[in-house]
Amino acid sequence: MPVPSDCKYAKSHEWAKRLPDGAVLVGITDYAQHSLGDITYVQLPQVGAVLAAGESFGVVESVKAASDLYAPVAGTVVEVNEALNAAPETVNTDPQGGGWMLKLQPADLAGLDALLSADAYQTLIG
Repeated sequence: MPVPSDCKYAKSHEWAKRLPDGAVLVGITDYAQHSLGDITYVQLPQVGAVLAAGESFGVVESVKAASDLYAPVAGTVVEVNEALNAAPETVNTDPQGGGWMLKLQPADLAGLDALLSADAYQTLIG
């Protein structure tokens, strides 16, 4: 599956997509969900949590393992995807769409520039 070019990527396999309102949508990549297998639970932060870039913001559990989730950019959580409580498998079926995890108000948009481009991420994952 090609890596979507409208996002930036962390080496820890999270994606970040800048929205028209300046917020940043965050989730895990198709590569990450595929590596994890069937996702059974997603633990997300509270709205209002302030995250540093690279800080753990939650956990995703699958039939294979539990993995920490890391903020690709610094910011304040303004929304979490509550739908994942009832349907965590959405992360498997639509990781860069309906399976988004949180929306951040970034502390500094320059943080996005430090992330990998789609081409660089594709090279990372082979």
